Amino acid sequence: MLLMSAPKSASPRPAPTEYAAFYEKYIALVPGNDIVAILDAQRLQMIQLFVARSERDGNFRYAADKWTVKEVLGHVTDSERIFAYRALRIARADQTPLSGFEQDDYVRAGGFGERTLTDLVEEFALVRSATSALFHSFGDDAWLRRGVANKNEVTVRALAFIIAGHELHHREILKERYFPAIPRA
Repeated sequence: MLLMSAPKSASPRPAPTEYAAFYEKYIALVPGNDIVAILDAQRLQMIQLFVARSERDGNFRYAADKWTVKEVLGHVTDSERIFAYRALRIARADQTPLSGFEQDDYVRAGGFGERTLTDLVEEFALVRSATSALFHSFGDDAWLRRGVANKNEVTVRALAFIIAGHELHHREILKERYFPAIPRA
C-alpha cells in the first residue's frame, strides 16, 4: 500500500445534518474520529476475518432467505465502490444529484457464488486500498462539501464514516450470525 500523509480534515465526526437519518446506525458504529486510519485498519481486520475460512464457509447462509457469506462480502465491496464514487463526485464539487441503488438487485446480479472466497477477499482489499487513497487525497474543503445522493444531502466526511460503519455492521453480522452457525465437519 502507498504511504500517504493523513488528510488535514479527516475529523471531527460528521454532524447529523450531514447525512440521512438512515445512516446513523452505521456512523454510530465507528469508533473515534480519525476516519482514514480507521478505513486503513479495517482493510487488515477484514482480511484477518477471512484468513482461515473455506469455500464451504463462503457458500454458507444461516437462513434460507439470507445472503451467503460470499454475497455479504460482495455486497460490502459493491456498496463501498458506490459510496466512494459518491464521495469523489461530491468532493470535486459536482452538484449533479446521484441516484440510489437496490442492494438485492446488485447481489442477485453479482455472481458472487461463482467466485472463490479468496478472490472476493482480495477484491475487497483492493477496493479498500483505493478508497483509502481517495480519502487521503482530499483537501480541507473537500471533506465538508455537500451533495445529493439517493435524494438525501450528504457530505464527503459523512460518506467516509458511512463506508466504515457499513463494513463494521456487516462484519459484526458475519461474526455473530454466520460464522458461529457454520457446521464443522
